[in-house]
Amino acid sequence: MRTLLALLAFGLLATPAFSQMRVDPNKPDSLLKKDEAEIRIEEFRNRVANLKSELDALTTQVNEQNSRLTALTNELDDCNKAIYALIGATEADVNAFRERLGKIEARVREMQRMSDEDLSKRISEIDKLWADLNELRKNKIAALPEFYDKIVGLARDIKQLYERARNFRGNTYTVGTWKKDRDCLWNIAKKDDIYSDPFMWPKIWQANTDQIRNPDLIMPGQVLRIPPPGPKTDEELRAERLYYRQKREAAQRAAASRRARQVESNDAGSGN
Repeated sequence: MRTLLALLAFGLLATPAFSQMRVDPNKPDSLLKKDEAEIRIEEFRNRVANLKSELDALTTQVNEQNSRLTALTNELDDCNKAIYALIGATEADVNAFRERLGKIEARVREMQRMSDEDLSKRISEIDKLWADLNELRKNKIAALPEFYDKIVGLARDIKQLYERARNFRGNTYTVGTWKKDRDCLWNIAKKDDIYSDPFMWPKIWQANTDQIRNPDLIMPGQVLRIPPPGPKTDEELRAERLYYRQKREAAQRAAASRRARQVESNDAGSGN
């Protein structure tokens, strides 16, 4: 009986001691003794159990968040549909608008990386970007929060492209006097070191509208920017057509006025 009690007491005392044993974590598995190996195995089992519990808890949280995200997404879709209905647009309309705006934005970003000289040769492209953006701005979809600030920013960026293109000096020409140099836009464009083509005078005019109000009148001493040679841009062609139309209208009015005065003179001479 005493022997049995002694063994039980030893077992009770030994178990806590065994469970409290620690194994050097740097000790290789191949050098572990049996009791050390059992302890390391138990430690791994405990770590696995703890990690599984953590994983289960995290999985539960992820599922809860996914459910919440789904609910919020559905609410957002409902809100967007209500907003689209207010402006008379469908989701397909908004997607098409987004695609068109994205193309304009991409092209603006490309042109922002160009040199001022390259921009000065692409005024017509900048015109097209501005026209396309203005067309989108007329659409009610442009008022949506997703697009409004972006459109305002693109308008500012396109204006800056205009400024860079127009302010590129490149070659310049200092206007001389009419008496000595016979300088007018027609004659300047005709010079061999400019365009060798007098019909290109609108290019000089449109590059210097900040200092030339009337293309028929330039002043000695003005330093004019001379754009690079090349075909007239759409903007230059429009300005040229408007100029000649106004000249024709002015000539017609002058002719009508002369005829009226002539009629009055004839009537006065005949005594009528």
